[in-house]
Amino acid sequence: MAEKKKSSKKVVALIIVLILIGVGYVFGKPYYDLHFKTINSIEGETSLFIPSGSEIKDVADIIQEKGILDAETFVIYSEKLEYTEDKVESGKYSVTPGMKIKSLIYGLKNGNQEVKDVRITFNNCKTLEDIAGKATRNIEADSTSLINYLNDPKTKEKYRFRDETFISMFLPDTYEVGEWDMTAEEFTQFMADKYKAFWDDDRKSKASALNLEQSEISTVASIIEAEQGINTQEWKTIAGLYLNRVRKGMKLESDPTFKFCWGGVLDTVQRLTNEHKFKDCPYNTYLYAGLPPGPIRNPSKKALDAVLNAEDHEYIFMCAKPDNSGLHNFAETYSQHLENARKFWAYMDSKDL
Repeated sequence: MAEKKKSSKKVVALIIVLILIGVGYVFGKPYYDLHFKTINSIEGETSLFIPSGSEIKDVADIIQEKGILDAETFVIYSEKLEYTEDKVESGKYSVTPGMKIKSLIYGLKNGNQEVKDVRITFNNCKTLEDIAGKATRNIEADSTSLINYLNDPKTKEKYRFRDETFISMFLPDTYEVGEWDMTAEEFTQFMADKYKAFWDDDRKSKASALNLEQSEISTVASIIEAEQGINTQEWKTIAGLYLNRVRKGMKLESDPTFKFCWGGVLDTVQRLTNEHKFKDCPYNTYLYAGLPPGPIRNPSKKALDAVLNAEDHEYIFMCAKPDNSGLHNFAETYSQHLENARKFWAYMDSKDL
């Protein structure tokens, strides 16, 4: 009898232990999962883009689409960690394999965006549409919303630019913007701040000495950069040449200006004719003396500095060298220029170009 009682007690004890284990599992597993479960459903670092105005269900859908966690489970964990509608922060977030689900949700809740690699880059842009298309690749604002904002007369008025000169405010470069959720308005203000920082007192003083406005410096720089896009060592020389022509009231007679009038049609044409050159357009410096109404592209900072530090010489003519080097021969007189031109066209004819 004693042995049977001992055996019964062991069975009861075992049952109690099993019950405790079961209860512990039922109540403890959710707690464990909530605080220690990791994300192992992705192979590498994944970026999450949470648009402005998103709700929890929108975030859950994005999480599920990325294959990180199913939406229902994410919503359950979010409720437990008090990630509520009023705490949804838009932005770009990074998720890595092995990250705790808890860490992911707290990161979203606290707006801990992925700062690295949030950059905007644009260059070689002839229009605001070009800038919008390139600049919005890594920020929330899309190209349509940005171009609509840039084309709004109130925007240009706010930053004190005309239609023709507004493009000069967008200095081409690669910029660290910090956060992904940048709106069209924030991007424009960001660029205005960069423009203002570039035009420090020293550069303003140099522009004043040349008797040119900042936007006019940009116009000259844009022509130089289009005229000589490879051998930048000539920029200061060409800048001095164009400034000499402006002072003398001469036409600049720059090929990139009449090409601009054609809107890209001539980009693949190797040998240009008078039919091309004399298209009537206010930007065509073969027809109109002085500077065009505005830049023909958004010039680089280096080109702007080349104008501000233009060489002091007497050149008023330039002609491509007859050696396919991309460099130019410069001349002070028309007779010198005609000789340079004769050599160039003889070279072109010999190459059947």
